[in-house]
Amino acid sequence: MMKYKGYSGHVEYDDEAKIFHGDVLGIKDVITFQGTTVDEIEHAFKDSVNDYLAFCKERGEEPDRPYLPLSLRLRVFAPLRLISY
Repeated sequence: MMKYKGYSGHVEYDDEAKIFHGDVLGIKDVITFQGTTVDEIEHAFKDSVNDYLAFCKERGEEPDRPYLPLSLRLRVFAPLRLISY
């Protein structure tokens, strides 16, 4: 997992193509990147995020921000015992 400017990138390796490829997680828009080395994939990830932010600015649109998982609190009650008389 890579992080840059609040965005997280997930990377996988394709052993047939001999290439790393990844995408940015947690947003509706699609941002992908690829490289053949670790340095290349890190650089491509940062370039893709920067290009996305610049594209949004150029169009006058707010970029998607990664969603944060909501904290969900559940209160579970123990089952009531049936009392038979």
